[in-house]
Amino acid sequence: MIQNLEKKECEFILKHNYVGHLAYIYGNAPFLIPITYYYSNNKIICYSGEGHKINAMRMHPDVALEVAEIDTINHWQSVVVHGKYEELEGSTARAMLHEFSLGIKDIVMKKERKDLNFISEFSAKIDKDDIPIIFQINIKEMTGKMRRKN
Repeated sequence: MIQNLEKKECEFILKHNYVGHLAYIYGNAPFLIPITYYYSNNKIICYSGEGHKINAMRMHPDVALEVAEIDTINHWQSVVVHGKYEELEGSTARAMLHEFSLGIKDIVMKKERKDLNFISEFSAKIDKDDIPIIFQINIKEMTGKMRRKN
């Protein structure tokens, strides 16, 4: 049976994962791509280099992010958030990149039991002048579904 998830269940899924699928519009076509994210304070924090998705979100800031945990066809849960793209700059961007890097490291260590030596790459970017584009998705709506069938 497919059931709706409560907001706290949706937040739990977002907080305990770090890869989702970002949906945005470019031209007149929808695009869906995998992206690394960090959920904090009703916001999705991400980073990227200049390119297709950043240009698209600058033109059409309404976006969505889907996160799913799928064990089998009969045992899964997923969350979809709808929100607005907001590009961050300066000290705010650096602070968010720092929060992102620490948050991702914590999730991966707990979920995958791996130590992330490469996380220093994020920290090194914080101190440089040419940090990647840091953005957040300010969540307007969050919905979730789950299926549990024996």
